[in-house]
Amino acid sequence: MAGSKELTTVLITGATGGIGRALAHAYARKGRRLILHGRDNTKLQELSAECTAQGAAVRLLSCDLADSDVWMDALHQVCRSEAVDLAIVNAGVASTVPAGEQESWADIQSTMDINLRAAMATTHVIASIMAKRGHGQIALVSSLAAFVGMPLSPSYCASKSGLKAYGEAMRGLMSTHGVGVTVVLPGFVETAMSNRYPAAKPFMVSPDWAARRIRDALPGNPARISFPQPLAFAMWSLSVMPAAWAQWVLSRLGYAAARQAKPDAGGD
Repeated sequence: MAGSKELTTVLITGATGGIGRALAHAYARKGRRLILHGRDNTKLQELSAECTAQGAAVRLLSCDLADSDVWMDALHQVCRSEAVDLAIVNAGVASTVPAGEQESWADIQSTMDINLRAAMATTHVIASIMAKRGHGQIALVSSLAAFVGMPLSPSYCASKSGLKAYGEAMRGLMSTHGVGVTVVLPGFVETAMSNRYPAAKPFMVSPDWAARRIRDALPGNPARISFPQPLAFAMWSLSVMPAAWAQWVLSRLGYAAARQAKPDAGGD
């Protein structure tokens, strides 16, 4: 049964980020094998030493997720020698709209490549291997921003909404193979990514709190893990409102895109 097997090997992508790093520490212990992915080799080596000190055996993966072919090949190679029990697909980037401007196409492409395309590539590889074994669990880290389009971060919301839909569909598909799929929907977590968000960040939690919440909930194989609860309820409520109402509420709360000042009508 999905989620019931004792965890031996845990894969975490984006392990050098705020939540990823906290998750690595939350899962590190004697008898546990961690496969940690990250882009920053220095931070990855530091994290490896910390998790090893906690008793875990650690294997590192440093790979550009934007190159899905290279990443999938690397993942296949790892899985030939490692039986992953739990894969936490956590790697992600943020994208916000500069005041009075539009998102650049380069930013949109990068956000979709990492947050959605790479997450789907990771899931595709891991799910097929777990299905053959008849057990395993995958956690896809989306966001509460998946519930409603925020004018300050269109492509980020699109990527996380797509990941939420994909994860929920995969849950139904993989359940017949004994593989659990959970979508994780965090609100604001105190990380560099959240700190760059140019608006209020209510009910913010620490990365350690978020990691413990995820770790403690996953053994039950829930369809969703969303937190903090007040913000989760608020975002869900916006998602069931008529779209025009939801955007009006967001604008009243200060989450509308900043407008450019109109040119002075007067002459020189």
